[in-house]
Amino acid sequence: MLNATEKLKKRDFYLNKLIAFKDTEPVKVITGIRRCGKSSLMKLMIAYLRESGIADEQIIAMNFESMEYRSMDVKAFYDYVVKKKPENKKVYLFFDEVQRIAEWQDAINSFRVDFPCDIYITGSNAYLLSSEFATYLSGRYVEIKMLPLSFKEFIDFHGYKVIERKNPSGRMVKKISDNDGNIFDASEVFEAYLKFGGMPGIADVGLEQDKAYTLLDGVYSTVVMRDILEREKRRGFRQITDADLLRKIIMFLADNIGSNTSVTSIGNILASEGLLDNNRKKKPAVQTVQAYVGALLESYIFYEAKRYDIKGKEYLRTLGKYYIVDTGLRNYLLGLRDIDTGHILENIVYFELLRRGYDTAIGKIGNVEVDFVATNADEKIYYQVAQTISSESTKERELRPLMQIRDSYEKIILTMDNSLTNTIEGIKIINIIDWLLG
Repeated sequence: MLNATEKLKKRDFYLNKLIAFKDTEPVKVITGIRRCGKSSLMKLMIAYLRESGIADEQIIAMNFESMEYRSMDVKAFYDYVVKKKPENKKVYLFFDEVQRIAEWQDAINSFRVDFPCDIYITGSNAYLLSSEFATYLSGRYVEIKMLPLSFKEFIDFHGYKVIERKNPSGRMVKKISDNDGNIFDASEVFEAYLKFGGMPGIADVGLEQDKAYTLLDGVYSTVVMRDILEREKRRGFRQITDADLLRKIIMFLADNIGSNTSVTSIGNILASEGLLDNNRKKKPAVQTVQAYVGALLESYIFYEAKRYDIKGKEYLRTLGKYYIVDTGLRNYLLGLRDIDTGHILENIVYFELLRRGYDTAIGKIGNVEVDFVATNADEKIYYQVAQTISSESTKERELRPLMQIRDSYEKIILTMDNSLTNTIEGIKIINIIDWLLG
């Protein structure tokens, strides 16, 4: 799985999470969209084990995307591992895309109880953590949720470094340098991040649109064909049968990131705007759209943010929002036409909050919305995201929801503006690039 000459880019944020659970009972389950770096994270963990003195014979790594294991059933899988493991030594098991083995959970559970082992598995679909798996390993697995590159990681993967300089006014500002010593404004590199997104593989092909979008086409095709359409066949389900309808729903959700959306409205709008095939006599049933959207959420291409009533302190069932896991994927799907920068910034902030460990919802207070209510065990923070608040009308619009919240939790507006004004009536104003690099 990892040869001695292979050079891996660091993903310390995720690697440290795995290391923290090393030699503990729970199965470590790494989830996330295809090509976001799960296999590389496993290789990084294997390298860490070797550096820590674990012998090669104690490490068994299998990637079930390989033809080597294509014909295996669950019994052959179990027998292969038992035959290969060393006697009287703990073994470290790494299984990539293990869901391709039918009833794989039986083998995982058997490994746990039959011999001393530490287990790490990946999957590109939330079906991996279905009720069947949860039943077998109730309370005995920990999920490491992996996302494409953050802006910080994007800078590192593409060979840039962040430097700080004092500008003529005496304020410290962040600049970006490349390996040749060229200096760029951080906003220039951020523009590339908005355009190309954070799939790690783009660092290998370079920031050229044709090459980058060829890679993203492979990600999209694999997610749709393998993780959605083929998975349905393996499960014996026939809910997701219309590839064209699936593509239309993907395009609709990609075009409406950050907009209030319901399953009912998706079907209505597709029908009313003539986006369905001419031979389709009526709009798809709500249950059909729900199944297709559910499959997209399970494959980690879209994430759903629920609405939260700030005064009532409860989650609402209606009109959540959907965000796409990678802005480069969105640009590949829709093209670089009239980019809605405001919603793209909102999309980026949403996933950054997830990376930072926050439960993130859309806030509702009275008749207005707060872009995000971010909570964890220790704190709650309210966020508004705006491309600019340079005009008085825009500033008032973004401030109004936050000013209606009467509690004492932190309130922040993230914007692309560079302003000397740090707070307005106790509400912090932070440049979004500074926040992402903070």
